Amino acid sequence: MSSRRSRVSEEEINELISKLQSLLPEARRRGGGRASAAKLLKETCNYIRSLNREVDDLSGRLSALMATVDNNSAEAEIIRSLLRS
Repeated sequence: MSSRRSRVSEEEINELISKLQSLLPEARRRGGGRASAAKLLKETCNYIRSLNREVDDLSGRLSALMATVDNNSAEAEIIRSLLRS
């Protein structure tokens, strides 16, 4: 009986797939057309990987920028304040 309660209904799965599809740029470009759950999960993994690469790139660029800025300068303070927000 408890195993039945812990299962996710097909309706809940479809709702989660719909929500996930609305978050992915590739799926939004496709419009209202539904992709298979497997394809959507693959797109999600690819999108997360691309976001990770972008974060790594931005982190490297920020590190390079900070290395060229005097820590006591107004520019450094602006960068620190942006990172805090």
